[in-house]
Amino acid sequence: MTHAPNSPALIDIHAHFLPPWYVEEAVGAGLVVPDGTPGWPSWSVDDHLRLMDANGITTSVLSISSPGVHFGDDARAAALAIRVNDFAAEVCAEHPDRFDFFATLPLPAVDASLAEAIRGLDELGAVGVAVGSNAQGAYLNNAQNAELWRELDSRGATVFMHPQSPAGWELTSLDLPRSMIEFLFDSTRSVIALALDGTFETYPGLQLVVPHCGAMLPLVADRVDLFQKRMLPAAPYPAGSKRVASETLRDLWYDLAGTPMPTQASALVNLVGDSHVLFGSDHCFAPPALVAEQIASLDEQWRERIGGDWRELTTANAVRLLRHS
Repeated sequence: MTHAPNSPALIDIHAHFLPPWYVEEAVGAGLVVPDGTPGWPSWSVDDHLRLMDANGITTSVLSISSPGVHFGDDARAAALAIRVNDFAAEVCAEHPDRFDFFATLPLPAVDASLAEAIRGLDELGAVGVAVGSNAQGAYLNNAQNAELWRELDSRGATVFMHPQSPAGWELTSLDLPRSMIEFLFDSTRSVIALALDGTFETYPGLQLVVPHCGAMLPLVADRVDLFQKRMLPAAPYPAGSKRVASETLRDLWYDLAGTPMPTQASALVNLVGDSHVLFGSDHCFAPPALVAEQIASLDEQWRERIGGDWRELTTANAVRLLRHS
């Protein structure tokens, strides 16, 4: 399906790259398939550009998807982060009008992550950083991350959070691909932890992007508000957020990757409004046919269910976010 000739060009905030040597490194670490899916997808710059041209995407912001770069060894994770970020910077330099990238951080190796964030933003031209919803089971509100958040906050940096398989997925995944439901719950768990402990108020400059229409956040926000008001006056959040979660969530950014129509996008906009909603394709893990279906569903249903032009909206929002960063 080819985009309408007069439709606004899209900015894809949730796009992945997958060099063969990265796959080899992951497989060598025992990750034969990513997060229980049937196998690793193929990716190339030329294939990605064809996908963009076919769907009216002018710019894709590249990032590494789950399982990230930390496979259990801090030093190897730091080295792999450097390699993938150098590669992404080269792709962007070769196609400056088509690609940007988020610098991958090797959490939970905090010192290496801080160094790579600074290098990525200052030397490589990254438009933000990419982190997992958890890092070897440690969530983003881990106190060890404070220095990293402080640095990113001082820069007003964009932080693209991608879901990871949670610790203990063997007991909860029901032998299904973890990207089916575990990803949504892990994103939700990580954001709620940050919202409850006051991280977003301590570091108001952080521009966090939550994928997949906010995951489960639109459904659980009211329930979290209730618990904050009635059942969480003490530990583990005695000095946490002064705002209820539903208020905090309005300051975050959200992409539409996944299944935005007919339900998720409406629920998201109902909760947080539309001023921070972004387009995301999830390519290359979402194949071209699926990306085209997703875009077609937005073209067909957004105006009727939500109102306005989703293409103009998400592109304008992405420009604001990327200029801010």
